[in-house]
Amino acid sequence: MLEPFTEGTATFYHRQGRDLHTLSGFDLIRSRQGLGRSMAAFAGASLLAELVLSAGTEEPHPEIFETLAAGWDAIVEAPDADTALRTALTGAWSLVALLGFEPQTDHCVVCERPLVPSEPVRFDTTAGGVACVRCRPAGRVIDPASRAELHGMVRGATPGRTLANPRLQRALLRVFLLTHVAHDRAFRSLELFLDEMRASPVLGGGEGDGGEGDGGEAGGLGA
Repeated sequence: MLEPFTEGTATFYHRQGRDLHTLSGFDLIRSRQGLGRSMAAFAGASLLAELVLSAGTEEPHPEIFETLAAGWDAIVEAPDADTALRTALTGAWSLVALLGFEPQTDHCVVCERPLVPSEPVRFDTTAGGVACVRCRPAGRVIDPASRAELHGMVRGATPGRTLANPRLQRALLRVFLLTHVAHDRAFRSLELFLDEMRASPVLGGGEGDGGEGDGGEAGGLGA
């Protein structure tokens, strides 16, 4: 029996007009057993896998597969749980972009005006990106550092040792995936991953974190 996150080459006999085929062999490429030795790593790897299974199609997409596999490998190689979580968070946003849901982070989604790096913005969940405070006068303000982190993660750049506002990043991921990817389906690995982030001494805090779940904060993001 293959363990989760195993990669290899399968050989099978294809029978026209049938859904079940005979597997004749499997050549192991990577086992990634290290993902099962840490709950943070397992949660992050599971999030990436479920994201692709939920939003992917049957059509071949080598870049998505390569990004998923590279994300798993980077999580395995992470020296600690916090690095594994930040790596998984980056992998999730990178896959979101490749799957066709990339959030707009450098232009206002309403007026299309280019945003300067130091400009605070608000997040418009339904429109799928950030909006200038003039176009969206109400809602939670996203600070420039957090927007820069999101912009980088969408493009595969993992943030440094800490996040500017971990609670905000958790809320952004949660509300965006539930709105654009889950479509009222259960997204079990997402909550497991967010729980691991909350439990982290480095990534569990955030501005205004009063102990309630991230869902309440997500409600102020402009959903």
